[in-house]
Amino acid sequence: MRLTADLIQSSLSYLNPLKERELDLRDAIDFTDNDIQHLGNFPLSPRLRTLLLARNRISSIQPTLANSIPHLTTLVLTANNLVELADLDALAGLRNLTHLVLMENPVVRREHYRYWVIWRCPSVRFFDFQKVKDSERKKAIELFGTALNPSPLASKIMGIKSRTFDVGSTLPGKGEKQYRVKLTDREKKKVEAMIRNATSLQEITRLEKELNEGRIPANAVMGGDPMEE
Repeated sequence: MRLTADLIQSSLSYLNPLKERELDLRDAIDFTDNDIQHLGNFPLSPRLRTLLLARNRISSIQPTLANSIPHLTTLVLTANNLVELADLDALAGLRNLTHLVLMENPVVRREHYRYWVIWRCPSVRFFDFQKVKDSERKKAIELFGTALNPSPLASKIMGIKSRTFDVGSTLPGKGEKQYRVKLTDREKKKVEAMIRNATSLQEITRLEKELNEGRIPANAVMGGDPMEE
């Protein structure tokens, strides 16, 4: 179900030892289509087992998320705006997570995407609706080492996290608009070039729609720089 005033009012609440009011939410909550941009700031919810967050605009995850929802087993993040592999590292703290879906996020295009998630989230048994194989776990260890002794590749990936960037463009007849999209420096340059070199109203409209929806245009994450000057 959606997070609504009725849900909040019907949930049990109590004061914790810090005199803060906490909500006792039910085992599963559906946040689908809620325009959420950051996954975090949950009250302590030990009963929560399932979170459905498809089709939001989530681009970051609170590092201490697992402290609030320690018993989460299922997390669906389809069609959000997670970009870098390191942006997913907070999920490693969810020790009981067994089912994870990240499809239709820009991060799925990153090299070693599946192996990285399998390595960082060893408790996950079903990832993007596919069962995690023992051979995949072995390959992930070969690539990234262990948590105590990560490989150089793992250390490099851990150091690359997204930065929020405002892409501004002037569209014919609509004035200047700002689009908040998670972009790497390379993707930023490509999007700017695509906007600058657009040759038709249809192309401009498509770019405007994708950026407004928090999606990175496909050409901005493909290899090569055909649009750059």
